[in-house]
Amino acid sequence: MRISALFAVCLSVCTFATPPQATAAEGFAWKDAEGKHTDLLYNGDPVLRYMYEAIDESSPERREETMKPYHHVFSPDGTLLTKGPGGLFPHHRGLFYGFSKIKYGDGEEADTWHNHHGEWQSHEQELDRQADGNAASHRVAIDWHGRDGAVFAHEERELAVKGGKNGDVDGWLIDFTSQITPAEGLDVVHFDGDPQHAGFQFRASQEVPDKTAKQTYYLRPDGKGKEGETRNWDHAKPDAPGNKQSEDLPWNAVSIVLGGKRYTVLYLDHRGNPKPARYSERDYARFGSYFVA
Repeated sequence: MRISALFAVCLSVCTFATPPQATAAEGFAWKDAEGKHTDLLYNGDPVLRYMYEAIDESSPERREETMKPYHHVFSPDGTLLTKGPGGLFPHHRGLFYGFSKIKYGDGEEADTWHNHHGEWQSHEQELDRQADGNAASHRVAIDWHGRDGAVFAHEERELAVKGGKNGDVDGWLIDFTSQITPAEGLDVVHFDGDPQHAGFQFRASQEVPDKTAKQTYYLRPDGKGKEGETRNWDHAKPDAPGNKQSEDLPWNAVSIVLGGKRYTVLYLDHRGNPKPARYSERDYARFGSYFVA
């Protein structure tokens, strides 16, 4: 199973942020804190932070912190846009990917969205890393573990980033690609869930639910929504007429307020991804889509 999605992270100059300036470390570069995280920098400032610490079973708190790899996203002005562990719905963090209703083998089930029944995702190795003055990418191997700890799927996850200015807006283009294959001895792994608990999604900083959720709005192909308004594909009523507004969207965008500035994150769903793609939105800015495969 292979998917690809594109994120555009934008900061309008109406926020009066200073655009990135060239330094001695010009362009993109990777910097590793071994065993903890890998940072992507642009002109010395953070763009992404790949969190990949190995699972730590020493306490429930440490397990919660280390149960899945994910990527933090920073704005071009240096603001951290995404949430890590803790806060509202601790399993939501950064750019993350999982499914709550997975079946494989002889009736085994797994939930790599919550990871509350012994499941986890583990970083295994970095397969490739590139960076130059205009773009950067890295590709990593991630194993998906079931409730018994055994690996049931292997994932290769790649993020590619470009940056620059488009008119009066500074931003990043982040291309997320994932390919998942069943582990040895398994012919099929079935991935399912619902729009709130599956797929590839973005989760904004805890500051949004704490302070600014009612200022969040979504921009969709049919226009701009009201502040605080959300749309969600209703999995309890699959034939509900309103579901068409949240299915197979070519793109969707959320606009959030952090530190008094407004930031916009645009999600573009590749037309070659599995369909139907069913979208979920929350005013605390967890949004994205899921599919069944």
